[in-house]
Amino acid sequence: MFFLVFGMIFVTFIRGIKEWNYNNQQPVLTVIARVVTKRTNISRHNHHHNNHIHTSTSTSYYVTFEVESGDRIEFHVPGKEYGLLVEGDLGKLTFQGTRFISFERER
Repeated sequence: MFFLVFGMIFVTFIRGIKEWNYNNQQPVLTVIARVVTKRTNISRHNHHHNNHIHTSTSTSYYVTFEVESGDRIEFHVPGKEYGLLVEGDLGKLTFQGTRFISFERER
């Protein structure tokens, strides 16, 4: 059981390193894009300690943008940025590979 858990952690770590490395090798792009949809993913975690169960949650925020070509790209974004974006917003999307950098709304 220990090796299975350790193996899963190791594989997740390696995938994270690969994605980080991939993103660093990509050019930083800025394109005109529109916010088409927003979604959240709430994860619930149970922790056992001294016969007590502690529950915590974490929320991941995602925004899908549509670029001028009609292609759609979904990014994991910080909660603060998520709260400021509204479906239909048009502006300049800056990203690097799968990494969201910023969105500057047109006025």
